[in-house]
Amino acid sequence: MSQTTHDNRQGVLFEPLLLPCGTVLKNRIVKAAMSDSLGDGTGHPTQAQIRLYQRWAEGGVALSIIGEVQGSGKFAEKPGNLVLDDTADPERFEALARAGTRHGAQLWLQLGHAGALAYPSTSTPKGPSALNLPGLICAELSRDEIAALPFEFARTARLARDGGFGGVEIHAAHGFLISQFLSPLFNRRTDDYGGSITGRMRLLLEVVGAVREAVGPDFPVGLKLNSSDQLEGGLDAEDALSVIAALDRTELDLIDISGGTYFPGARSASDSGGKGPYFVDFAKRARAVTTKPLMATGGFKTLAQAEEAVTSGAVDLVGIARALALEPSLPSLWQTRQVANPAFPSFPDPPEGGVTAWYTMRLTEIGEDCGLSATDDLQAALETYEARDKKRTEIWLRRFSATSQYNQC
Repeated sequence: MSQTTHDNRQGVLFEPLLLPCGTVLKNRIVKAAMSDSLGDGTGHPTQAQIRLYQRWAEGGVALSIIGEVQGSGKFAEKPGNLVLDDTADPERFEALARAGTRHGAQLWLQLGHAGALAYPSTSTPKGPSALNLPGLICAELSRDEIAALPFEFARTARLARDGGFGGVEIHAAHGFLISQFLSPLFNRRTDDYGGSITGRMRLLLEVVGAVREAVGPDFPVGLKLNSSDQLEGGLDAEDALSVIAALDRTELDLIDISGGTYFPGARSASDSGGKGPYFVDFAKRARAVTTKPLMATGGFKTLAQAEEAVTSGAVDLVGIARALALEPSLPSLWQTRQVANPAFPSFPDPPEGGVTAWYTMRLTEIGEDCGLSATDDLQAALETYEARDKKRTEIWLRRFSATSQYNQC
């Protein structure tokens, strides 16, 4: 009996999933969005980035999501972000789309806007409200600037569709712009974009509607949402459930549940979520208020955890990031039962930003077809990462300051 149960569990994880728009994902394993920081500084993909997504496609994922693809050069999270607008070279993006959609895999762009958390070296950060806090200074977006945002997201989504990408995911988590509107920590507006959760989710719903209208009914549109900001005074679980109930009435194809924020002083979910998958319990609550396919991203480290999340019915898909940075062929290895648990490195007393830098540089290794580095020197990884950002900042400013995009809206 136990063997039969085991086989059924494996079968569920590797069954296809039909999305509401008609697209079929070949299994339930998704390479969740990460800030791979592999753009070339002009907003275009590098050869290493193209190869990175090809390797994940070869490794058996149903879907990869490219983190923080910007609609302009104005409010990027990092100078390694991609920028897909009317000035971008479509052939370079089409090459990325082709590489990441091999072997039946899907490749989606995560539509990003860092807002108040825009990289200060390339931006003048703006958010829902003006803030002057240690580590976070931003101006307030005007009504006209807010009104332009759905169009910007929709334009990038349409360009993604035309460039051969399989879908898009709207980023409304982790403290970036739409997440900022949802959070009372960032959003102190008194107009109809602030106040109760009804006002704070207004921009999100406008963006979802504009994106769907731009891409048509048959193109997948997902959305990444915080279950909570994991900070006192931020978006809480009850408000997040209200947002999910509202999203149930839209034409979304997938709700990707995560949590945590990059608010100054806060730890990211990957550093503070505890043992095991972080957001499966919240996903079970979300099931009661939506019929949309659900995905949980964060904390999946073993085959058993992924199987249990899908078999239990809590989620339809599992979003995996760091485990796929360690082993890009993990889905294929799981399917053939060659490995159950990837070997995670241990980093005692890491410097601030060191773990993120290490994993980011690991993505570079995959894209350059290098083996896993034996070094555990986080300080060296951090220095290499920061030096690359500095170089790409200079390129970014030359590219985008020509039209003054980086400091206007």
